[in-house]
Amino acid sequence: MSDDVIHRFTRTVPEWRPRVVPVKLAEATPEQLEALQVTPSNTKVSDYVLVLAHDVETLKVRSPLFNAIMYGKGGLSRAERELGALAASVVNHCIYCAAVHADRHAQLSKDKTVTDKLFAMGEKADLGPRDRAILDFGMRLARTPHEATVEDVQALRDAGLDEGEILDLTLSTALFSWANRLMHILGDPVRKAG
Repeated sequence: MSDDVIHRFTRTVPEWRPRVVPVKLAEATPEQLEALQVTPSNTKVSDYVLVLAHDVETLKVRSPLFNAIMYGKGGLSRAERELGALAASVVNHCIYCAAVHADRHAQLSKDKTVTDKLFAMGEKADLGPRDRAILDFGMRLARTPHEATVEDVQALRDAGLDEGEILDLTLSTALFSWANRLMHILGDPVRKAG
C-alpha cells in the first residue's frame, strides 16, 4: 500500500483511488449512461459509481435501492441513517465511507460532537441514549448480523425509535456493511492532492 493511503478515521473526506478503471463517460455505452442517470445523490457521478457501471444490471438495481434507503421520506432521520452507515463503516474500517457519513451526520445534525467522540474514543464514546443505541445496534449488525439481538432492538425502542425507524436503521447499516466491502476491494482512500 502506498504512503498516501489514509489509515485513520477523519471527518475530512479523502479522495478515493480506484483499482479498477472507471467507465469514462465519453466512452460509455447507452446502457451504462442509462444506469448512471440514477445517481446516489445530487452530486457528480463518483469514480466509485463509474467503476460499478461496468456491471450495468447491478448498478440499475443498486442506485435506486441506495436512494430509497438513504434518502427516503419519513422514518429515521437522515442524520441517524448516516449514523447507522457510519457504525458499519467504523466496524469495517472503511476510511472513505466513515469520512463521508461522519461529515454528512455532522452537517445534517449541525453538530460534530457525536462523530468527534466516536473517532476519539471509539465504540466506548460517551453518547446520548438514542445515539448510543443506534451506534451499538449498527456495530453489532455490521460485525456479525446474528449478534444483533432482541435486546438490542428493545434498546432501540427504549431510546425512542419506532418500528419504521428500526427498519430504516437496519437497512442503512446493512447497505453499508455491503458497500464498505466493495470500497475496500475496488479502491483506496488517499490524501487529496494539493
